[in-house]
Amino acid sequence: MKILEQKIQKDGRILGADVLKVDSFLNHQIDPELMQAIGLEFAALFANEKIDKILTVESSGIAPAVFAGLALHVPVVFARKNKSLTLPENVWTADVYSFTKQTTNHIMIDHRFLSANENVLIIDDFLANGQAAEGLLKIINAAEANVVGVGIVIEKTFQKGRQILDEHGVRVESLARIKSFENGQVIFL
Repeated sequence: MKILEQKIQKDGRILGADVLKVDSFLNHQIDPELMQAIGLEFAALFANEKIDKILTVESSGIAPAVFAGLALHVPVVFARKNKSLTLPENVWTADVYSFTKQTTNHIMIDHRFLSANENVLIIDDFLANGQAAEGLLKIINAAEANVVGVGIVIEKTFQKGRQILDEHGVRVESLARIKSFENGQVIFL
């Protein structure tokens, strides 16, 4: 997706050897026009799939997931990282390690919002080590729902996330695929 790659080149910041900071348009401040374009692109990529719900993890996956849900006319459910007083005891859970935060989150989804035989599309902001997507796959399997695919805004192909999803036999569509960071520049596939 050329517009996304241009935005990454213009506004993304490389931190260290393997972190890309996109907080000016994706995961702190959100560019709604870009998110709308991303939602439409995911809708086009998965147009031939029967999708009942979109699933993501709070918080950075919510914006692209909501715009994809709008384009596909389906609800969006996000896995919570923190249990609140209003969240019931009946939840699907998985543990997800965050590379950038160096912590493990116990993500959860209320049983009411994910049911057996529903067709689920996962949408997330990054695919790096694959932990978030794999956690969502565990929840989908526990709920006896069906995963139709995974839509990723930015994939770092030099990390193991794609390999993990390939081992699960899941279709993955990434809008921007990063090969490497070289001399302060993002190199796309």
